[in-house]
Amino acid sequence: MVRLQTIRRSFVAGIFFVAPLIVTIVALRLLIGWVSGFVNPIVQATALSRYTADIALVAQGITLVALLGLVALLGYLAQRSFGQWLFEWFDRAFGIVPLVSVIYTSVRQMTNALRNRENHYESVVLVEYPRDGVYAVGFVTGESPDSVQTVTGEAFNVFVPTSPNVTGGRLLIVPEADAYDIDISVRRALRLLMTTGMAEEQSDIEQLAAETDVTLPDVDGLGGEDSDDT
Repeated sequence: MVRLQTIRRSFVAGIFFVAPLIVTIVALRLLIGWVSGFVNPIVQATALSRYTADIALVAQGITLVALLGLVALLGYLAQRSFGQWLFEWFDRAFGIVPLVSVIYTSVRQMTNALRNRENHYESVVLVEYPRDGVYAVGFVTGESPDSVQTVTGEAFNVFVPTSPNVTGGRLLIVPEADAYDIDISVRRALRLLMTTGMAEEQSDIEQLAAETDVTLPDVDGLGGEDSDDT
């Protein structure tokens, strides 16, 4: 009986050891296959292998680097007035195609929401929400209007996203004294929320909250690493 339990525990431990390796290998194979689906047609259409001594791998590498450079160039143009006008024209063109417009518009809105929110957030804070003694990660989006501050005193507009879908959430009007600053980048906080805390370990949040006289009885889900992302 003892041997059977030992074998069972060893088998379970083996599964936990092997499973990440298998998943990683499968994911890499899928990624390579997905990239090859873009690269190989271009290599064949341009007959690039003739210029690389018929070495297909070199031709694929050159094509991949060219594609990455093209993406970077498009990103550069998107930040310029001409590029913005061009992309707006493409948005309108894709918007009139019935099936394509649904997929394209949905993905476009989600990526824009994530990018704009990251750029417009001023800082990451802890707020007591949805009740006293429970803390949520929020993003300061600016000071509250004067008409609001006449009622609440000096206060901030704090957006508290849902997890893992950070495109939704609630806007809270939080008095300045109740918004506790934590030294975490917006990108890291978004990653923390999108992974429901599973991608981070016990972090500085507890320590930083303690330094601001905040008592956190149980914030294991809000953990992070010692070093911050930039």
